Amino acid sequence: MASLGATAAAEWAVAARPIPGEHVSGDRHVAVSGDRLVVAVIDGLGHGPDAAHASARAAGVLEAHPGERPDALLRRCHEELRSTRGAAITIASIDEAGGEMTWVGVGNVQAAVLRSHPAPAGVREWVPLRGGVVGYLLPSLRPGTVRLNQDDVIVFATDGVRPVFGDWPGPAEPPGALAARILEAQGRDTDDALVFVARYRGGGLPTKAE
Repeated sequence: MASLGATAAAEWAVAARPIPGEHVSGDRHVAVSGDRLVVAVIDGLGHGPDAAHASARAAGVLEAHPGERPDALLRRCHEELRSTRGAAITIASIDEAGGEMTWVGVGNVQAAVLRSHPAPAGVREWVPLRGGVVGYLLPSLRPGTVRLNQDDVIVFATDGVRPVFGDWPGPAEPPGALAARILEAQGRDTDDALVFVARYRGGGLPTKAE
């Protein structure tokens, strides 16, 4: 499964698949543009219909409140998912004109910024993750802030994907190609898997996402 989206300042793509033997996935992404671009990846615990139900409930919360901070959104999701098996969720909120991103996660949905001009040591900036389960045990939340530069790439991956992310993307590599490459190279057959890739193209007035 793959999907694409874009605003004036960012473009993104998703590559995903359920665990072999299942027809639905508990992994889900959200991308909604308002005053800021809010992107999130949700991993419903386990797999199958119950996991998909939990992730769909969380996605509904995020889509209904795109103007809120990531930590406030996680608290809303926590209340909504109390009657479900819960989920791991990582959320980023991007000021597309200014290039500032606020992000935080609970559970094991990893995310990293791959700089367009990486340091010689190849250092990557990782989302601040806290242990817990949204809907069951919500820890204290401390969002981080990252300044994005033109052509920086943000990669999210559920725990069905090894958080290696492979070679650095070139400035012309489309998000869809990068997402598919990571899923193919790093995806595990023991869980649902999803890779979300967004490329920041620089400041500009956001338009409605596809």
